[in-house]
Amino acid sequence: MYVYISFQATTKTCGTTNHIGIFLCLFLPMASLECSADNLRPLLGSVANASAVAEYICSRFDAVSNKFIDTGYAVDNTYLLFSTYLVFAMQLGFAMLCAGSVRAKNTMNIMLTNVLDAAAGGLFYYLFGFALAFGAPSNGFIGQHFFGLSRFPTPSFDYGYFLFQWAFAIAAAGITSGSIAERTQFVAYLIYSSFLTGLVYPIVSHWFWSADGWGSPTRSNNLLFGSGVIDFAGSGVVHLVGAIAGLWGAIIEGPRIGRFDHSGNAVALRGHSGTLVVLGTFLLWFGWYGFNPGSFVNILKAYGESGSSYGQWSAVGRTAVTTSLAGCAAALTTLFGKRLLVGHWNVTDVCNGLLGGFAAITGGCSVVDPWAAVLCGFIAAWVLIGFNKLAEKFHYDDPLEAAQLHGGCGSWGIIFTALFAKEKYVNEVYPGQPGRPYGLFMGGGTRLLAAHLVQILVIVAWVTVTMGTLFFTLQKLNLLRISSEEEMAGMDMTSHGGQAYEYNDHENNANKPPPAF
Repeated sequence: MYVYISFQATTKTCGTTNHIGIFLCLFLPMASLECSADNLRPLLGSVANASAVAEYICSRFDAVSNKFIDTGYAVDNTYLLFSTYLVFAMQLGFAMLCAGSVRAKNTMNIMLTNVLDAAAGGLFYYLFGFALAFGAPSNGFIGQHFFGLSRFPTPSFDYGYFLFQWAFAIAAAGITSGSIAERTQFVAYLIYSSFLTGLVYPIVSHWFWSADGWGSPTRSNNLLFGSGVIDFAGSGVVHLVGAIAGLWGAIIEGPRIGRFDHSGNAVALRGHSGTLVVLGTFLLWFGWYGFNPGSFVNILKAYGESGSSYGQWSAVGRTAVTTSLAGCAAALTTLFGKRLLVGHWNVTDVCNGLLGGFAAITGGCSVVDPWAAVLCGFIAAWVLIGFNKLAEKFHYDDPLEAAQLHGGCGSWGIIFTALFAKEKYVNEVYPGQPGRPYGLFMGGGTRLLAAHLVQILVIVAWVTVTMGTLFFTLQKLNLLRISSEEEMAGMDMTSHGGQAYEYNDHENNANKPPPAF
């Protein structure tokens, strides 16, 4: 809105006594950048053709204003695309982590499934998933527009946003593939990945991330418990969804041959490469800086008046810090916790602990203080250790601990946010709702906690009904688990034409007689 400010009151502020200079000084920094020839004309005094001059100045002013608008869009879209590339790079992290966590005879199989999560997920998210998730206007349950990106882009969504959300969808599918590794038919991977990214995951993301979703914190009215669910980057939407899907797949398939002995005791079937596990973990860590800070979607936004050094760019930096600290705290807690429990330092356990801290902080990374993130990571490590103990007790076999890590730590992250979300940050990240509930331990009451408990329950129920039914059907059709002969031989040999590695046994070669000439 244009606000007239007297000449006398502005000469010191603008540092000039020229009328036109004062006008530009006052109104160039304003967000609206509007120029009115009628208001400018009296400031020109006796200038010849004052009306024409005023019109010309305002036309140039409008051109500058449009350039600022264009620049704002360009900056925000560049930020979103860069974040998307980081999130997509996590697929390489998943591939390396999965490959290192399985036995060498199944390396080709698990890496191919990671490639197909991205490829099949890309097509099905394009055809159906994005529309079901963000096809507004819609109802609170499911999106209704943009199938196959028809009538796209819009003023609300550009292509970069679709790509960003696709990268999240295939991350959920990647979690599931780890839980059912080393014993699943290849066709089952294709079916579940397409179903998860095309239907199951998009509907959950609509509930909690779309402006129309029944549990979304960005709804204009009728917020769940007056708050909606604050699941900023997806402790529930991504991690819990992928984990529950993998949980049911692993339960229905049963454990790998040899995972438990005849007495029911757990037998370690260790992955073949700690090097790949560490490489994958660092790639995932790197990608998480797009996953969490990138979920702001834009960066060029001031909190309060323009011209301040504090804005969304500050929140982006804080989110990167909370993400880092939660992972670091979880890694160190796992390191010393496992040392006390089993008596040695285990790099794979530390890597999983680190990722558990990241999964936990993902939901509340933007609305908590750094000190709270440290506490989040500390507890996440013990949650993961505890769920791994339960898994062994109930003979549950998950080669990557994916259900325990993403499900257990993701659920803890949802609860953690409801306990430690800070009022100031909540109102900055989710503006426009005065009196919005925040963390229970921060004085915000129990309503946010109630909303988050509802989120956990509905995600578990929805994914159980959909993915549980799918895996059960595949099992009944003999399309889920491979034969025991294939499992013992390894899927690289039986399904993929050969092993991932060509071994050369130097000791055996040394004992062989030299070739005759």
